[in-house]
Amino acid sequence: METNDSELETVDLGDVDELFRIGREVTFEPGQVIFEGGDEADSVFVVLEGEAQVDVGGRFHRLTRGDVFGEMAVLAPGRRLAAVTAVEPVRALRVHADAFRSFLLRHPGLALSVLRTLVLRLREVEQRIDAWMAS
Repeated sequence: METNDSELETVDLGDVDELFRIGREVTFEPGQVIFEGGDEADSVFVVLEGEAQVDVGGRFHRLTRGDVFGEMAVLAPGRRLAAVTAVEPVRALRVHADAFRSFLLRHPGLALSVLRTLVLRLREVEQRIDAWMAS
């Protein structure tokens, strides 16, 4: 999951403004856990400033400004599979799951961007499985 295509870079600014209206700003200190695998999937986060690290089964990747995370467990309800920890001070927008799902229905630009990111992640997992099967 090395791709770092920021979902918000290609979204209409009006969409982003609404996200700020329905979300709540939160902050995390370096080393602070934002969420862990097994946690309830109640929110999606958007990195506004700083950097966080995602750990998915021992695979790590970084999140930076504009990255959306936590959306997978919110879109396919269940417990979180990944852990996310702040690497440096992080300022983020936290959007409740129901509000995020409703927002996506009203804003197809962001919905497509999130879908694109999910497809890229799926392709990467597929490539890792293929490489593992070939070895």
